[in-house]
Amino acid sequence: MQVQEFLERSAERFPDKAALIAGSRRFTFSDIDAQGNRLANFLSGCGIGDGDRVVVLLDNCPETVISIFGVLKADSVFVVINPSVKADKLAYMINNCRAAALITHSSKWSTALKAAIDSPSLKTVLVAGDTDAILEREDGGGFPFEAHGWDEALGGSKVVTPGSKAIDIDLAALIYTSGTTGHPKGVMLTHLNIVSASTSITAYLENRADDIILNTLPLSFDYGLYQILMAAQFGGTVVLERSFTYPYAVIELLKREKVTGFPIVPTMAAILLQMKELKKERFEHLRYITNTAAALPASHINGLRKIFEGARIYSMYGLTECKRVSYLPPEELDRRPTSVGRGMPNEQVYLVDGDGRMIDEPGVDGELVVRGANVMKGYWELPEETERMLRPGRYPWEKVLYTGDIFRKDEEGFLYFVSRRDDIIKSRGEKVSPKEVENVIYELPDVIEAAVVGVPDEILGESIKAFIVLKRDSELTDKDIISHCMKRLEDFMVPKVVEFKEALDKTSSGKISKKGL
Repeated sequence: MQVQEFLERSAERFPDKAALIAGSRRFTFSDIDAQGNRLANFLSGCGIGDGDRVVVLLDNCPETVISIFGVLKADSVFVVINPSVKADKLAYMINNCRAAALITHSSKWSTALKAAIDSPSLKTVLVAGDTDAILEREDGGGFPFEAHGWDEALGGSKVVTPGSKAIDIDLAALIYTSGTTGHPKGVMLTHLNIVSASTSITAYLENRADDIILNTLPLSFDYGLYQILMAAQFGGTVVLERSFTYPYAVIELLKREKVTGFPIVPTMAAILLQMKELKKERFEHLRYITNTAAALPASHINGLRKIFEGARIYSMYGLTECKRVSYLPPEELDRRPTSVGRGMPNEQVYLVDGDGRMIDEPGVDGELVVRGANVMKGYWELPEETERMLRPGRYPWEKVLYTGDIFRKDEEGFLYFVSRRDDIIKSRGEKVSPKEVENVIYELPDVIEAAVVGVPDEILGESIKAFIVLKRDSELTDKDIISHCMKRLEDFMVPKVVEFKEALDKTSSGKISKKGL
């Protein structure tokens, strides 16, 4: 099965049912399917098809959803990028995957154009929004790619469903995540990977066609992305918000649209618990809340239960390389509030010691290993990184995922997170490479040494802290450092705290040691 069949089958079963609600804009399944067909036929007409990568640089909006399914219908690979990305990083990702097309919005044009000009693989750039003033260069010259407006392109394309040649082992998506080298790496996900993960998750959530999911999470974040894919699979409705910036408006939307499913992360939980007015509200339609990125403190779980009485709360753990690993059944929350549960359906998980031997006894720390059809194919053109994560399993026919995360399990096999093996920071559910942040800080001439670490944070999972040594007469302040990072990095990568030091400890080989930090 291919991922776009989620949409096509729901369009056949529920053609007039609301598939997507985004502000005042409402789309039925047949609307999304027809628009996806138009986009696929447009891309095909531009020579973009089998296995070509298409980068999507958009906010949470209907065009993003249409782009995902349209790219799949063209037998291509979608690459959804965080809309706050800077031009140099966008250019790196476009060039790294040699994208053939870029879909963006006029509000992102400045960033998109800077990256696209330096990306020789691009054949086509498609721009939604107000394009009248931007699709012609001021100097009268042309772009090194074809540039088209969204309405013009889709309006002139056929609505007929294009024939697909792809099979389930073909790539469906590349999701870029932080790497230890400081450059993002592309997680390769096949149709089979995505279908398997979505089927397992919707099974344990007991999703059904009358579910209405409120999603405020970025579609560039796999947790947000899968809300769209899963709803298309079971025929549910997604209420799509750009963010959780205005929580009171989100709560009003949750009530007005009679939402049944609400995916959150710990930062959202903390904000919700500060909204005292919610204790007076009733949310009788809300059937479940899911949480991932970091474990919810027991106090937050209890607080959410009081506000959203009757809603089942699912505590979960996952990583981009396999989407989801485990979930804790809501009835187990009181007994083991700090656990992230056991492996989800159609998947096996176990712990191994430093020599790769399986750990059977409870209470012993070990690296978590995942086997299942949801495990990625590898990292895009990074064979060494792939080999480090995907290793031979117990059987000669398989490769399994070594997560790099240390867990322990109890007598009944429930998992408890202990720590990460590498220095990648996981903040707000996003992976952050310390080296990438350090490289940006080193751009400031007054910085002599910089070390970035993750520190425990009850809300963020980990927050980002930078330790910095400055030149003797420097007048740089912590605000200057943070301001510089905000200009050069996505918001989730910006240090929360900066601490200045006279010197940083070194190893015997002269490298900065982060152990004491």
